[in-house]
Amino acid sequence: MGFDEPSEANGFCIDHVVKVLRSFRRWTGKDLVGPAFAGVEAARTVFEAPFALVSHGAEADPIFNYGNRAALRLFERTWGEFTAMPSRLSAEPLLRDERQRLMEEVAANGYVADFPAVRVSKSGRRFSIKGPILWNVLDDEGILRGQAALFTDWRFLDGVPEQRSQP
Repeated sequence: MGFDEPSEANGFCIDHVVKVLRSFRRWTGKDLVGPAFAGVEAARTVFEAPFALVSHGAEADPIFNYGNRAALRLFERTWGEFTAMPSRLSAEPLLRDERQRLMEEVAANGYVADFPAVRVSKSGRRFSIKGPILWNVLDDEGILRGQAALFTDWRFLDGVPEQRSQP
């Protein structure tokens, strides 16, 4: 299920972001944003953060349902384009089997961290991601609603300088 683009009007997708943040804490024991941020302010902080955060639903062929501003820039997509895209298409065709293996590992174990990944933007720019974290997103009843990924370090493989941030 996709959401409208995060904005003041929808509280920056607060309901979804809260699930993502709570699930991150459940699996990693860490907070993605500091304790000073709660509610809409936390959702806004996540959307405007310098790290990339994406999520997809629990469909058989999951569709992205969230990407913060950094992720949208990185993948060179509008909100509408990104949230209509099957998440498997974020990986190059030859790397999709490895991506699927990671998805299955996360489904079984709750999360996985620090795996090598190369993804591709809309224009075909390839970028490597260092130290990503991928985790299951659960609702308040513990039902799987999808998966989310966080990456703070990436490098375009065409020589563009590496990007870094801290969650």
